[in-house]
Amino acid sequence: MLGFLALSSALPGQTAPAPDVLVLKDGEKLVGRVENSVGGSLKFRSDSFGSVTVEWNKVKELQTTRRFAVVPKNVTLRLPRDAGQIVTGTLSMNNQKLQISGTTQQIVAVSDVSHVIDEGDFHKAEENKDGLLHGWSGAVTGGAALVQATEDSRSFNAAVNLIQPVPAEDWLAPRYRTTVDFNAVYGKETQSGVPDVITSIEHFDAERDFYFNPRWFGFGQAALDHNFAQGLHLQQNYGGGAGWIAAKSAKQELDLKAGASYVRQDLAGIADINLAGATFAETFNRKLTHGMLINEDLSVVEPVNHPSDYTGQASLRFTMPVYKRLNLTAGTVDNFLNDPPPGFRKNSFQITTGVTYTLK
Repeated sequence: MLGFLALSSALPGQTAPAPDVLVLKDGEKLVGRVENSVGGSLKFRSDSFGSVTVEWNKVKELQTTRRFAVVPKNVTLRLPRDAGQIVTGTLSMNNQKLQISGTTQQIVAVSDVSHVIDEGDFHKAEENKDGLLHGWSGAVTGGAALVQATEDSRSFNAAVNLIQPVPAEDWLAPRYRTTVDFNAVYGKETQSGVPDVITSIEHFDAERDFYFNPRWFGFGQAALDHNFAQGLHLQQNYGGGAGWIAAKSAKQELDLKAGASYVRQDLAGIADINLAGATFAETFNRKLTHGMLINEDLSVVEPVNHPSDYTGQASLRFTMPVYKRLNLTAGTVDNFLNDPPPGFRKNSFQITTGVTYTLK
């Protein structure tokens, strides 16, 4: 049996491909395989050191036996079928110039390279089809606190944050983006002879973005809010407008949005209020070292028919990886109603912590 296995491993066509070789300017030589490159950095899996990321300007030489696709910065690919205009082949790099050797040869300065992608992954994107259930990623968070003493206290928080970019590949220009968010906080304090104190806050929103180009997009959105602490039985918000990606890189993105909204409020002890006005919002995401992440959102609705009834919401969330897809999350949410029902405060401020599971 052992002899059969040894013979099988020696048969032609069964040998593993030769490794890629990376030589740094300080003379260090890494043997393994190129994974990909985004912007000014190259991700390389070394046989000795595992996955490492190095800046292109620190690379002296590179040789691969596997084939890759190199996307220059001045090329915009809007659809997977546009990938046919990109040259693919094995790579060699010297003097900060990358040579792609395939059916044709092309030389590109590494400073002009946007992405380096495995050829198989590159062509696989051409087969992907957009669909409602395809390409979703995001996270699910949950947390709880229990106290048993003179006062009994129970509190729970949960959140679901989902996003579907179309296409999913970051080397293709975006066409659509769908986001769905839900978060809820529930708490109850009980004490003998004292009325129960209840906290119940729920928020749901969904948004669809349509890109005109890599920087500008239109959007439509809907949001539902319930906040027992502010006497808000239900707030419905429907609207749309235009957005601008003010800053975007591999580590961060800042989006600014403005549009029009219709808002209907069902408040405690007050007749339903219908509002129409302008919406202003911004979203900021930042990737930190060691996989940590910051997400920040701010939105304000200013009605034109009842100017004093403006509302706002701000949230900040920090996520830190713990083990594989498990993360620890801490965040704050501030809900603001400028004209709440009598006896209720304008602000509802939350601090939540929990365990987050990343879906993708």
